[in-house]
Amino acid sequence: MIKTILVAVDGSNLSEQVIATVENIKLDSQSKIILTYVIANEGAEVEVRADRPHNYGEEMPYKMIEKQLQEYQKRLPCESQIEIVSGDPAVEIIRTANIYQADLIVVGSRGLTGMKRILQGSVSSMVVADAECSVMVVKPHR
Repeated sequence: MIKTILVAVDGSNLSEQVIATVENIKLDSQSKIILTYVIANEGAEVEVRADRPHNYGEEMPYKMIEKQLQEYQKRLPCESQIEIVSGDPAVEIIRTANIYQADLIVVGSRGLTGMKRILQGSVSSMVVADAECSVMVVKPHR
């Protein structure tokens, strides 16, 4: 049984798809969702895209992020809580999942291939490779 799901979002259009996917998962009344947003540290080698939480700085201060997460939270089918952390996105997603002993991580993917994937990396790929629990990767609709 899936008791705890960590859902990583970044405020992008893909985040909407991630939340819609979670809304469609049949969950037990005992299930809990940890809705997570990682603010990438300044200087981190992170390109701002769908599976990489954005470093909005002045554009999207903490309160705006929190407000967006609260809107997502209203749509979730079970008990949930919000975690906003800063650091390397993949590392923080995995760390947060470990803290909450998540049974599943749900994360979006930009769908990079070839050289772009090698050069830019992929948070979702790192999470899949290093997480101690199962990972569901939501790909963008084409």
